[in-house]
Amino acid sequence: MRRADRLFQIVQHLRGGRIVTAANLSGWLEVSERTIYRDITDLQSSGVPIEGEAGVGYLMRNGYDLPPLMFTRDEIVALVSGARLIRAWGGAAMARAAEEALIKIEAVLPDKERLRATEIQIHAMASGLTEDVRILIDSVEHAIEQKDRISLSYRDVEDRKTKRIIRPLGLWFWGKVWTLVAWCELRNDFRMFRVDRISDVAVTEAPFAMERGKTLADFYRIMEECPRKDHYEAPNR
Repeated sequence: MRRADRLFQIVQHLRGGRIVTAANLSGWLEVSERTIYRDITDLQSSGVPIEGEAGVGYLMRNGYDLPPLMFTRDEIVALVSGARLIRAWGGAAMARAAEEALIKIEAVLPDKERLRATEIQIHAMASGLTEDVRILIDSVEHAIEQKDRISLSYRDVEDRKTKRIIRPLGLWFWGKVWTLVAWCELRNDFRMFRVDRISDVAVTEAPFAMERGKTLADFYRIMEECPRKDHYEAPNR
């Protein structure tokens, strides 16, 4: 958890005028009590009305609200435009999360900035992105996070079909096409797969461990040394 998120959570736990101990907070937030003491001191020094002391507990009187988020004009444009892009071109879960993010961003902005956000005329319209592909994007993203080895069927540019077992490493969006970078256990090498040509995806065996020579950093290094390797399929093919 980022420190900023942890400070926000501490304030949330202390709302309502009840005493909460550092031990309770450290358990909820999975950090040491020493970290909690340091965070409480920093919050107090920044003006948050937290009362109490170490060994006794802390509380915050009713009526305190966190100040509204302040973004520059360019930051608002970037946040809103990025969320709209993911809503149009992301996975199904990503799209729902982007919609929620837009609602939350507008909810915490002051009136002037909220109006500015609604007036941003940058939009994204998906064309040809099916619901099946959206769901597949989410599945692959989850497999990347969990380091799940997956099996799949793949149809190449010449409509040849193969079965692969891969270690998914990263997703790239090319402006209409998503590609998956993976370590292919059939070819014993890196491969790029267009997501819209993948089918029959299933998690198989135990999660894989990162190995030297088979990581995303290794893929980047190879691409820098030899950027036109034929078997790394171009996304527009």
